[in-house]
Amino acid sequence: MNETLRKPGVAGFMLFTLLLTAAFVALGVWQLQRRTAKHELIAALTERLAAAPVALPPPAQWPTLTPARDEFRRVSFTATYAASPDAMVYSSGSAVRKDASTPGTWAFLPARLPSGEIVVIDAGFVENTMQERGVEDRAVQKLVTGAPVTLTGYLRFPEEAGWLTPAENRDKRLWFVRDHLAIASALGWGTIAPFYVDLEQPVPANGIPRPGPLDVHLKDDHLQYAITWFALAGAVLIAFVVWVRGRRKGEVRP
Repeated sequence: MNETLRKPGVAGFMLFTLLLTAAFVALGVWQLQRRTAKHELIAALTERLAAAPVALPPPAQWPTLTPARDEFRRVSFTATYAASPDAMVYSSGSAVRKDASTPGTWAFLPARLPSGEIVVIDAGFVENTMQERGVEDRAVQKLVTGAPVTLTGYLRFPEEAGWLTPAENRDKRLWFVRDHLAIASALGWGTIAPFYVDLEQPVPANGIPRPGPLDVHLKDDHLQYAITWFALAGAVLIAFVVWVRGRRKGEVRP
């Protein structure tokens, strides 16, 4: 068999097999590393979601907030919804809200703090499968009373649009990604906080828009992916050994 392995054709195929095996093993290890990181993220987010709400960080601290450290932190504060054009953001179904798993829209509107700064509020889910502007207007209109209200929710940070994300519809004030910075710029909301608040409460009398508690459900398929990559690595090695043995038997036949 050693003589067989020394032949140029077999040696080249062996090198290819080793490279392919190494690649599959590396992918398997990468999936295990991602699994560890995902478990750490789930633990951190679960802890933040279960914590009692704290005061909204003061504006001086806003530049230091980061998604890794502050996303999903529960906060409570007083603000007044501004009489500005609201925005609706399409949702095909939420990964963090059990009660918003169907298509609809999120109601985004600015709220002014007693100190004058503006924080964008995701006031909740609206059963608006056709993304109708009138449905959103009726849902949001009753929130803008000019009176301060105590809000409790979660710090969230802007999402990035993907390659397939549709462009916004300015006429309907409809967006397809929760990028409150882009929305504020387009609708003239002025200077806003670098985060927005996913509202938990209060709930309007008729429940529309529908705020609510978040419950993170992140996909954790990394172990089965890792097993798949390791199995492919083993299959490649076995196939190579079988091929070499078959080739050797063919060479020793009279």
